[in-house]
Amino acid sequence: MNYQTFPTYAEMSRAAAKFLADIVRAKPDCVLGLATGSSPIGTYDELARMHREEGLSFARCTTVNLDEYRGLAGTHPQSYRYFMNEHLFSRVDVRLDHTFVPNGTAADPAAECAAYDARIKALGGTDVQLLGIGPDGHIGFNEPADEFTDATHLVDLDPSTIEANARFFDSAADVPRQALTMGMFGIMGAKRILLVASGAAKKGVLEEAMHGPVTPRLPASILQKHPDVTILFAEK
Repeated sequence: MNYQTFPTYAEMSRAAAKFLADIVRAKPDCVLGLATGSSPIGTYDELARMHREEGLSFARCTTVNLDEYRGLAGTHPQSYRYFMNEHLFSRVDVRLDHTFVPNGTAADPAAECAAYDARIKALGGTDVQLLGIGPDGHIGFNEPADEFTDATHLVDLDPSTIEANARFFDSAADVPRQALTMGMFGIMGAKRILLVASGAAKKGVLEEAMHGPVTPRLPASILQKHPDVTILFAEK
């Protein structure tokens, strides 16, 4: 793993955006695996600036997001489709019909998950997968479990995840209890992985994920098995 530390979130975000922008410039029709949550917001802000001021184009890119809350339509302000539209898609020249997020309101979640994996496979996997990490070590919404799940799947969210995400809702009671998430097939099939994290609360779990045993009880630990992982960490 390539681990880089930065004094501030802003510096880390600029480095993450440059990492992604270099991939886009080298391969304009690349497939970007994207993430949501607070960690990548600064990265998306910087990518939008690079599009606006430096001509970075996403016109030929395809994007595939990690996850979506079960039961939230893409128009819901706390849905991850809405998040991506607000923080990146509406600010660059990506074609919306080339942006993919699991359908949280699908009548048949299992069929939706299978179709999502089929799409990832048809695209040839992602050229890079952007990740954050949860306080319990989850990546995407792959929660601590007894075994790793390969396929995109419907997952019951861990209480710690619900608590961590409650700040985005009116209360913890409003946080959905389930989500559709890309499994390890999609994540580990990426050609490169970029993980961004910041703050003391994430430092310990990152250290354990990088240097501890590979175990589904700490989902991010599986990244030790990937040949090309870059971790960018901001002290604050």
